[in-house]
Amino acid sequence: MFSDQNLYHYSLLSLFLIGPPTFLACQFLTAPYGKHRRSGWGPTISPPLAWFLMESPTLWLTLILFPFGKNHNNPLSLILISPYLFHYTNRTIIYPLKLYFNSKGGSPASGFPVSIAFLAFVFNLLNAYVQARWVSHYAEYDFDEWFWVRFAGGMVVFAGGMAVNVWADKVLVGLKSEGDGYKIPRGGLFEYVSCPNYLGEIVEWLGWALMTGSWAGFGFFLYTFANLVPRARFNHEWYLKKFGEDYPRKRKAVIPFLY
Repeated sequence: MFSDQNLYHYSLLSLFLIGPPTFLACQFLTAPYGKHRRSGWGPTISPPLAWFLMESPTLWLTLILFPFGKNHNNPLSLILISPYLFHYTNRTIIYPLKLYFNSKGGSPASGFPVSIAFLAFVFNLLNAYVQARWVSHYAEYDFDEWFWVRFAGGMVVFAGGMAVNVWADKVLVGLKSEGDGYKIPRGGLFEYVSCPNYLGEIVEWLGWALMTGSWAGFGFFLYTFANLVPRARFNHEWYLKKFGEDYPRKRKAVIPFLY
């Protein structure tokens, strides 16, 4: 019999099940956008538009679902969902605008495959449903004595990760705005890893998992790790191949000193 509880259960299960095959597939194939853009993946659209469209469910679906949850008026649920919405306001609206206005020649690094944007859109539909329904409906706040401890600890981790993520994106977008192709990013965590933007995002969703104390948050963290760590390795190898001896050899891909 269909029910929202069954839909939520199977959606949460799906979030965990897609992680391992994603991690395995990404060891051999990286999505063809950005540095790895290549032909053969169908029609393309501009990256700013792609980022806006594919990330948009995290905002509009969350805002549609939230009022229907039993916790929609609970101040704790509103506090808890705020970091999630804050991140995706940046990723869905602010980041694409930065890409657009910092592009050279009126063509913001054109060439984001529609097929990849569609896959990301579908994932964000799934994940937004799982996260929003957990926070607004299935989480139990009334007798949760550890809420503020979890939230405070997770928020420190989340805020640190988001600060790194936003800063690294700003550096990369700034380099693109200078024109003349790709350059070696330098300074801050770029001295330790090739992809501090990915490191920051992984740390963010670890913080979210700690804040929510839920399987929903943990599943999102695991999928983020499965998706971004292999891509960081491909990015690192791309930098090494493109810049050769000029590229700092002590840098790792995404985890300082380790990987």
